[in-house]
Amino acid sequence: QVRMVESGGDLVQAGGSLRLSCAASGSIFSINSMGWYRQPPGKQREFVAQITNGGITNYADSVKGRFTISRDTAKNTADLQMNNLKPEDTAVYYCTASIRLISRSTTNYWGQGTQVTVSS
Repeated sequence: QVRMVESGGDLVQAGGSLRLSCAASGSIFSINSMGWYRQPPGKQREFVAQITNGGITNYADSVKGRFTISRDTAKNTADLQMNNLKPEDTAVYYCTASIRLISRSTTNYWGQGTQVTVSS
């Protein structure tokens, strides 16, 4: 019904920048919010950032001032600009969205993940 595709993960040196992109497609009526989570090696998945339909953003304390989430509501996409990357940002990054389907049901969807590795 819905496909979520992330891109942009890469290997980067500490202090560098990356931009992750996420695109949702399928039987979408509207998207309530989009966000990013990450799962560092050997750890649980954790919240990174979220943006609502109205453009309100929320960030984990660990990324405030370094990461910026943005969204194109017309294209059903969300980007995560990551600056001043640190080795502890190394993780698989997952895009998620709260999507209202054409059938009018609402479900959370997840992408397959994209690897970000920050070398020291």
